[in-house]
Amino acid sequence: MKITDLKVAIIGEAPIVRITTDEGIDGVGAGETFKPYLKPMIEFYRDKIIGHNPTDVERVMLGIRRWGAFKPWGTAVSAIEMALWDIAGKSANLPAYKLLGGKVRDKVRVYNGNIRFQMDGKQPEDYAKNMQKMKDHPYNFSIIKQAISFHGGMQNREDFYYGTPVETMRYPNRGTITGKGFKYMMNCIEAMLDVVGDDVGLALDCGPGMTIPDALKLAKELEGSNIMWLEDMITGNYSPFVLADMYTQVTPYTSTPIHTGEQIYLRQNFVDLIEKNAVNVLGPDVADVGGIAEMKFIAEYADLHGISFAPHGIFDGLIGLAAQVQMSAVLPDNFIAFELPQAKPEWWLDIMEGETFPVKDGHIKVTDTPGLGVSFIPQLAKQYLSEEDADFFDN
Repeated sequence: MKITDLKVAIIGEAPIVRITTDEGIDGVGAGETFKPYLKPMIEFYRDKIIGHNPTDVERVMLGIRRWGAFKPWGTAVSAIEMALWDIAGKSANLPAYKLLGGKVRDKVRVYNGNIRFQMDGKQPEDYAKNMQKMKDHPYNFSIIKQAISFHGGMQNREDFYYGTPVETMRYPNRGTITGKGFKYMMNCIEAMLDVVGDDVGLALDCGPGMTIPDALKLAKELEGSNIMWLEDMITGNYSPFVLADMYTQVTPYTSTPIHTGEQIYLRQNFVDLIEKNAVNVLGPDVADVGGIAEMKFIAEYADLHGISFAPHGIFDGLIGLAAQVQMSAVLPDNFIAFELPQAKPEWWLDIMEGETFPVKDGHIKVTDTPGLGVSFIPQLAKQYLSEEDADFFDN
């Protein structure tokens, strides 16, 4: 079997990859939602993979990994890797997880991800009301994540921190939080903790942008409470570096779990975080880190160092979700839960056949459909292609 083409289309608001072969088997992969500029990044790899055997996944990946980089540049490599596993599974008539060592769990835990409710305001009572809505969600999540601090837009609040906010951007806001700002942030967190109680774990997406003293202060204040992790406080989303030594000034001095990793590309860039025990929880994104097998390698190495794993992931449609389920099925016991996307817009459920990955009691069942578990219905999906991408389903 040989790869004959790599095609990329923006479907909905996500870059979708389709790899075709000379045996008529194709595979699909996906990048993060709202990133149409990723299309040319992915198309860059077309000539580098055509002619190769797609079922030799690692051999193909060895030829293209060096061309990737930190988020968003790793998306192209990651989406291609997903599509290769999809082809390999379909060719063998097996789910991808069977080719990755076999599943260690029959269902995978998820947390809310981009399933969120619009808040009426930004006062503590608004955070509490929002958390109650999330707690009442029919998916019955056992972990709920909420954005605060620089990730939650608090930098736009008057006197939140000693700095000048870039109001049109979430990043790269960074600075020392004022006493008034810190008290406000704690009041919002405490309001949410009062709602979740001991029933649901609360994860907080905090940055990047917090200073080391503020990160440690927040972690110490929250010791003993039902906090699953504090995410990306110092570095994180769209930080093109790791800086593990900064986290070593926080993590060893608190019992509150510290989390990072969604922007990091490839296993080599996790070595310092893992070997220095710089964090308690790692959260790479399967669409940024280099793909499914890359995630498995990092999770296994983290497990040897007592570090937990809670993968990041926001996608449009079903393909990224399918990849997350295959990945999470094979991760070691340090796996906690992955960030759940939605099949939005809902027409994604109409244009694909295979699995729909329903959530019950905060979990998704791992099924046996070959490959990633989903395939396009071309005659129905074509209506959502732009004129530029009209040949996406042509062989």
